[in-house]
Amino acid sequence: MGNYLGRWSLYEIAWLGLFSGIAIVLTVIMKDTLFGFTVFLTGVLCVVLAAKGNLLTYVFGMYNTLGYAYLAYVNGLFGELALNLLFFVPMNVIGYMMWKRHRLSGGELVMKQMNLKNLLLVAAVCVLGSLLLGFALSFIPSQNSPYIDAITTVLSVMATFLMVKRFKEQWLLYIVLNMFTVLLWIIRLLDGSPDGVLMIVMWSAYLINAIYGYYIWNKGAREVRQ
Repeated sequence: MGNYLGRWSLYEIAWLGLFSGIAIVLTVIMKDTLFGFTVFLTGVLCVVLAAKGNLLTYVFGMYNTLGYAYLAYVNGLFGELALNLLFFVPMNVIGYMMWKRHRLSGGELVMKQMNLKNLLLVAAVCVLGSLLLGFALSFIPSQNSPYIDAITTVLSVMATFLMVKRFKEQWLLYIVLNMFTVLLWIIRLLDGSPDGVLMIVMWSAYLINAIYGYYIWNKGAREVRQ
């Protein structure tokens, strides 16, 4: 297990401890469910391990995917529901196999950088895909925030593809994605969702981690090119 966990910096340990503590406090104060807490905790573990290029991200990610899909369902976020069940579940398996295949002799993940042409193509696909999906979701009577839901769905799909392919630019998409997802849950909280506060804290933690992840992967991609 030690080889899978790898080395942890003081910042990473402190970051994980801080948000885990916040999750516990909010769970007790708001009388949230143990299930909601486990979704939060596995989500935090998943993104921290992803920033480190650690294979265990896909193990914790599978539980988080299934748990978050259920929360999305009860909150009427059907784009998020479909994304998690139909896309993230199989991508967790594929990602694990791909990452296991591309590692250096010391166990570090090989990280890559996209060229400008492909980066612009990714941006165009994200914008067009979000508009089309948002329009489609707006026809579902019980759908909440269709265009924001569409943006988070499309960005999640594209970022996951880049993550599996080991491109550092995944983190730029995750930064934008996490900002919109925080907004999405703020709207749900104002509408009375009991899961709103915990999900806002969770996605805010993801946002901080995405910034850190870009820093780590940018350094890792430069080291591979040298």
